[in-house]
Amino acid sequence: MIFVPRLQAPRITIIFTRLRHYFRNMNCSELLPPASVRGMRELQRDEFQKRVQIPRLRVPESQVQLVIPLVKKFLLKMEHLHPVRAVDKSREILLHPMPIQGWESLPTVDLQKQKVTQEHFCFAELELNYENWSVNEILKSVLPEEEEGMTSYSRIGHIVHLNLRDHLLPFKQIIGEVLRDKLPNCRTVVNKASTIDNTYRNFQLELICGEPEYQVETKENGIPFEFDFSKVYWNPRLSTEHERIVKLLQPGDVLYDVFAGVGPFSVPAAKKRCHVLANDLNPVSFHWLQHNAKRNKCLTNIKMFNKDGRQFILEELRDDLLQRLLSTDTSKYAIHIAMNLPAMAVEFLDAYRGLYTDKELADLSDAVVFPTVHVYSFAKGENTKALVRELVEQNLASTLDEKLLQGISFVRNVAPNKDMYRVSFKLTRHLLTTPKEPEASNGRKRGAGDEKVQTEVAEAKVKCV
Repeated sequence: MIFVPRLQAPRITIIFTRLRHYFRNMNCSELLPPASVRGMRELQRDEFQKRVQIPRLRVPESQVQLVIPLVKKFLLKMEHLHPVRAVDKSREILLHPMPIQGWESLPTVDLQKQKVTQEHFCFAELELNYENWSVNEILKSVLPEEEEGMTSYSRIGHIVHLNLRDHLLPFKQIIGEVLRDKLPNCRTVVNKASTIDNTYRNFQLELICGEPEYQVETKENGIPFEFDFSKVYWNPRLSTEHERIVKLLQPGDVLYDVFAGVGPFSVPAAKKRCHVLANDLNPVSFHWLQHNAKRNKCLTNIKMFNKDGRQFILEELRDDLLQRLLSTDTSKYAIHIAMNLPAMAVEFLDAYRGLYTDKELADLSDAVVFPTVHVYSFAKGENTKALVRELVEQNLASTLDEKLLQGISFVRNVAPNKDMYRVSFKLTRHLLTTPKEPEASNGRKRGAGDEKVQTEVAEAKVKCV
């Protein structure tokens, strides 16, 4: 018997495209803002006025509901512009000039069935102004054409937070005013003034326009938060990552949050009836952490501390974890440790080495389940995933083998060739009872930090009070 291979028919991919996706206003020269606004640095709204010839249908009011479905995909859609307008006793339907070059561009057969003929079609002048263009359309027409434009911004309550590139700084005033004009409920626009290099890792802000009011209310994954954005760290781009960790937790699980901030991990976990120990060095963050826990009615499930992360690990985490390991069945619930301070969290990993003596853990059963650590870190270079693993292993002074490593997850791109990752790994009896070799130490003191940090903590506490 001879087997003859079957010839496969060539695969044909059919792509269905909704026509109206082609009719973007920025692809139509008639609908662009005036060319004269290019390079504008101080907002002059009157300069955006423009008159254009727009195709339109004028039909009796009684026929509008029958005609609209036939031309719906051709309607002219711009901000603060109604494509169907009353004119005397008839209705005028504004059409997009890119697909509609004349009467023949319309579904004429179907229109004629509704007694709409070429006599109902015409071009007429339409006046456009600043109100008719969106944020992106205004800024694309103003900013330098040969440079990268403003690609993104963050919303935190009534605040819009920017991180402008150097070539956009001369245009910061007009960028701020356009955003405040166009974005709903925007009252304040700020720009990141410098890199985050202070003790508390909060943004240094420059007010571009609007009110200098930085106390905000916002929601993340359905949980309300309140804080002073100028004095704490909050990044809405991390909301998905916060949600990922909280979804790992079940009621009755334990979360130690070493760098808790205002509570994006801790408060949702406590609301989920987990047992939470949350800590932050920044007295202002600690204040709002307490406030948010109270506001979300989860105080019975959370204990909060205002300490250096290393001190929190060596004291509160150590004592609470030891009690749980010795007196509870850890196979019935999970224990997680969150360390979300990506610029330096890996430097605290050596605090787990030798956290206990062999004698303290001598009575543990072989069935005990140790905590999972989720440490966040930046990595800069080409193979950032390999680099972040190396960073964790160096600071932990241990290889992350298959038994320890739970996963390395990409969180977000921070800058060109700079990424943020979460490395999740299991603590073991060996790690917890074996001190790090002195020669491998990074030299960081075991305590509340150096004198500079202690001074800044004391000053911040006075300001907070």
